[in-house]
Amino acid sequence: MFAVVKIAGFQFKVQKGQKVYVHRLPQNEGAQVTFDEVLLVENEGNVTVGKPTVSGASVSATIVQHLKDDKVIVFKKKRRKGYKKKNGHRQSLTQIQIDGITG
Repeated sequence: MFAVVKIAGFQFKVQKGQKVYVHRLPQNEGAQVTFDEVLLVENEGNVTVGKPTVSGASVSATIVQHLKDDKVIVFKKKRRKGYKKKNGHRQSLTQIQIDGITG
């Protein structure tokens, strides 16, 4: 059984027991969260596609930890003009573990 769920503006294909990295969620570590925007549910070959979401379906998860992603370097340059800009970015992430899919 798997589901396609919308979390923090992104779509993820999730299964029970899977760990997923998503954009930072406001809840604390160890908290239970429920996602109601389920776009598709597959259960033993039966596929239910939402219009736009599947009614009555939800995905429950536990927040494992908050962390930061690897640094990404953004470097801009224009040749022969003396223009150089170097910038870095580290995305804040949350690791969640999928507890169950209902629907």
